[in-house]
Amino acid sequence: MAEDQVDRFFEVLADPTRRQVVQLLGEGPRRAGQLAAATGASSPAMSRHLKLLLAAGLIADERVPDDARVRLFRLNPEPVVAVQAWLDQVQAHWRDQLTSFQRHVEQRAAGRTAADDSTRGSSDD
Repeated sequence: MAEDQVDRFFEVLADPTRRQVVQLLGEGPRRAGQLAAATGASSPAMSRHLKLLLAAGLIADERVPDDARVRLFRLNPEPVVAVQAWLDQVQAHWRDQLTSFQRHVEQRAAGRTAADDSTRGSSDD
């Protein structure tokens, strides 16, 4: 995932209402009015939130076949999967760094123990 896509993902989800919308859509598709009622947002505010989520590709909308006026919004899993892959890479990097640091600390500790043992051994003579 490109860094600007990751930035956009987190920028859009910085707003708690948009995070709540994503969480609600994770349970299943909903109409804008249902999302507004569930989040306590006004219809115009929800419209702005949905527009940003659509532009970022986090959600998709579709028209109901029986009534073209009704739009259903659903979660688009691809950006979430892509960010998870990015987070997995970050986690792997830090795991490698911490493992390397742990080896370094253990080697230094082992070196001190060996030095302490040799110092004690020479003073006993």
